[in-house]
Parts: sequence; structure tokens; C-alpha cells
Amino acid sequence: MEFFTDLEPLLRTFWYIAMPASVVFIIQTIMTFIGSDAMDGTSADFDGDFDAADAPFQLFSFRNLINFLLGFGWSGISFYALIKSPLLLIVVSLLIGCAFVYMFFIVIKQLMKLSENDTFKLTNTLNKNAEVYLTIPANRSGKGKILVSVNGSVHELEAITDGEKINSGAIVRVAKIENENTIVVEII
Repeated sequence: MEFFTDLEPLLRTFWYIAMPASVVFIIQTIMTFIGSDAMDGTSADFDGDFDAADAPFQLFSFRNLINFLLGFGWSGISFYALIKSPLLLIVVSLLIGCAFVYMFFIVIKQLMKLSENDTFKLTNTLNKNAEVYLTIPANRSGKGKILVSVNGSVHELEAITDGEKINSGAIVRVAKIENENTIVVEII
């Protein structure tokens, strides 16, 4: 602790900001990688209507506070010997702290582009080939089942046909959607 008592007050302040922010940042990073970090941060103490924005980023969050303090504290320590004016040093540190928050926003935005929407939609089966799993009776007189692959996963769906009976193992094409539970197929 003697190290901190010998420092000038401004430099000591930067150290007191940078050290706890670094510890919290390391804990947040570890929690993110092990999957314990379910939220972006705690909610702000005010009500704001941010629903109009289609962004997964919250400006006022605990994570962004830590990112700001991390950039602010370490830049103040790093530039203390180079920038002699305390006011200019604080302004530069504030700008670098804001840049840390902005960089975090850019990283999150890029990561969100990597996410996939694997929601199954029946319309995605149109004109796809499928295999008959359970025999489909002729002329809509009953339902059979097909296996169709959509976005890399196989789905079992109820199917009918307008033509003749289609036996198990036959390859069919999805012609149209009858309703939310049934599709119409035709033999290839």
C-alpha cells in the first residue's frame, strides 16, 4: 500500500478506478465464457422508451460502466507521464473511456450478426424434396407422414396428396401448404 500513498492524488485516483474496474471486468469475462452472464447488465434507474430502437445494446448498463471505467482508469495511468495538463489528461481519459464503450458496442453488434434464426416455418418446406415416412392415402382420403429437411434439421410433418397413394420410402415434393398442420405433396 506504500506504493499508492507515494503517488500524486490524480494518479492515485486513476489507480483506484482502474484496479477495481479491471477485477470486475475479469470476473464478467469469466462469467460470460462459462455462460453465467445472462444479461447485459442491471437496468437503469429511470424509465426510457428504447423499444423503438432495434438494438441489443443498453447504453446505461453495469457492463458499459465497467468498460468506461476500465478505459478511463488505464488511459489516465498510461498517459500520466506524457500529458502534463491534468485537465487535458482527464479529457483524453474520458474520450478513451467512451471509445471503450463504443468498441464494446461494435463487438456486440458484430456478434449479433453471427446469430442464426432457426425458427421452423412451414413455408420453408415449399418445393423441397421429402421422404414418405408413413404411407399417404390417395385423393386426400387420409393423412400420412413425411420427413423433410429444412435448415439442416429433419422435421416430421403430416401430408396429404391429390393423386394416387404414395408408399413409404418414396421421394415427394412439397407442393403447397394445406393448413398449419398439413402439407400437400406430389410424387416426383
